[in-house]
Amino acid sequence: MLDALGSDLEPYGSAATRDPELSLFRLLDPEVLANPYPLFARLRTEDPVHWDPFLHAWVVTRYADVITVLRDFSAARTPTPEHLDAKGLACLDPLAQVMVKQMLFLDPPAHARIRNLAACAFTPQRVAELRDRIEQLTNELLDAVEPRGCMEVMQDLAEPLPAIITSELLGLPSAEHRQFKKWSADFAEIIGNFQHNPDRAPKMLDTVENLVRYFRKIIRDQGGHSRAGLVGSLLAAEVTGDRLSEDEVIANGIITLVGGLETTTNLIGNGILTLLRHPAELQRLRDDDSLIPAAVEELLRFEPPTQHTARMAPADVMLGGKLIRHRQAVMAILAAGNRDPERFPEPDRLDLAREDNRHLAFGWAAHYCFGAPLARLEGQIVFSSVLKRFPRLTLEPGPILWRSNLALRGLTALHVRFDTTRSGPTSSLTNA
Repeated sequence: MLDALGSDLEPYGSAATRDPELSLFRLLDPEVLANPYPLFARLRTEDPVHWDPFLHAWVVTRYADVITVLRDFSAARTPTPEHLDAKGLACLDPLAQVMVKQMLFLDPPAHARIRNLAACAFTPQRVAELRDRIEQLTNELLDAVEPRGCMEVMQDLAEPLPAIITSELLGLPSAEHRQFKKWSADFAEIIGNFQHNPDRAPKMLDTVENLVRYFRKIIRDQGGHSRAGLVGSLLAAEVTGDRLSEDEVIANGIITLVGGLETTTNLIGNGILTLLRHPAELQRLRDDDSLIPAAVEELLRFEPPTQHTARMAPADVMLGGKLIRHRQAVMAILAAGNRDPERFPEPDRLDLAREDNRHLAFGWAAHYCFGAPLARLEGQIVFSSVLKRFPRLTLEPGPILWRSNLALRGLTALHVRFDTTRSGPTSSLTNA
């Protein structure tokens, strides 16, 4: 919601179309949300750098242009209290006070100061150490549903697995993972939607207050003693004699929690649905599980958990023949770039062995998702485990419903059925 508050200025000297059929507001239509890729293709073909007058923002859809925006434009897009007040949204100031300290909304050097510390928790060695724990937890969750012969993928697997793993990584009690997931989903509504819904404001503020209060209590309960996990690491870290404030630790603990839960949850749900909708590719993966790592990359490209993100023009900039004025908002459509035929041959075809698959699902440049190695590992283990356990996995009849979050693409539920007869012991998981 806060992403599109950057500028109310109309572009000058622009031939940008005002066709409402090209507006991202069409994503509010459940049918368009269920399959947004034709809309993105029209934008990319007809007006790849498009002024959306309904959002007061530019919409960028070509792969190369999306990279330019992610690399060169400003991430510091959180509105100031004065800006919120001018829009009649002063009630959201507590929310903005948290977001303005989060690395997601910072430019260098402030961004690098926090990111370098947080990224230490996601080193290749640390992620590799988590493999056994992820496999153990995946097996436990699948053990619980196997006797039923059916599973609601989101509730039974895609939500609890990353919630528990991320909680443990942060140093939070994993027994409270359901509460963390609820807070995470609520906070994701703040960063994932551009429509203004005044009725949501009280819930948003309540969520932020609860998260801040919770993290502050965790920090205070430490009493100055070291604690395992990212929160403890951030509290103890120093950069050239500089330490993060308690408020900075809290703000970035929140965004790491949300990122760890939402991205991986959606990767698992979107990935399983995509495989079931493409039975030939699913069988290809069953026949050759060495394709698991490449399959995860292709599933991320094909149905990315993060569909778009926003930036602000750092100055007056020409892009795609259009003049983007200083501090105008720009929506970089990652999902559109991922299906740009100039970059990916046959982009609307799922190819689990696709080569040269440098997709945009985790962003680009300085703000590339530092949790990407962990999300990849969780996805590899889950897909490998599910395919080995359930050789005859099928979708239950019924509609497929997507969450109303327009940027963070995920399912509300995914019901599947499987034959409970499986071959081989649980421990024979692929080391993908």
